[in-house]
Amino acid sequence: MIERHGLIKFQGKEVSIQGKDLQIGDVAPEFLATNQDWEEIAILKNTAEKVCIIAAVPSLDTEVCDRETRRFNEEASQLSTDIIIIVISTDLPFAQKRWCGAAGIDQVMVVSDHKNVEFGEKYACLLREPRILRRAVFVIDRAGIIRFVQYLPELGMEPDYKAVLTAAKEAL
Repeated sequence: MIERHGLIKFQGKEVSIQGKDLQIGDVAPEFLATNQDWEEIAILKNTAEKVCIIAAVPSLDTEVCDRETRRFNEEASQLSTDIIIIVISTDLPFAQKRWCGAAGIDQVMVVSDHKNVEFGEKYACLLREPRILRRAVFVIDRAGIIRFVQYLPELGMEPDYKAVLTAAKEAL
């Protein structure tokens, strides 16, 4: 496993990123994640035939992740049913379920990478030392090809929502 150091900080300290950044045109790797009922699911297999937006966030309990997930939830209600938005973090599934219920999140799929950090490793989002995901967004077309990638250079930054949504619509 490739490990890179010095690209991003967590609480003021440099941390290591596991994996190699994915690029537009790459085949999106399949990964298992845990839903809020603690069932492991193959995400891409279960979203086949749809354009998939995957937003990796460090923790739903932080201000920026809260705002980003709420924004994607609002945007999802205005998108084609052929586009699905998935938010993934290493938060425990019962914490995600509690947060989603309190926040009224009902348009996006929120899943956990806590158990195996398979997404984090395959998508180069795992920050090894704190064992959380770095903020990133991917758009995957119906054929499983990555059509948009944005790795945020700082955990406190939000993605370019307009560019993400435009890429998803163009991938239909």
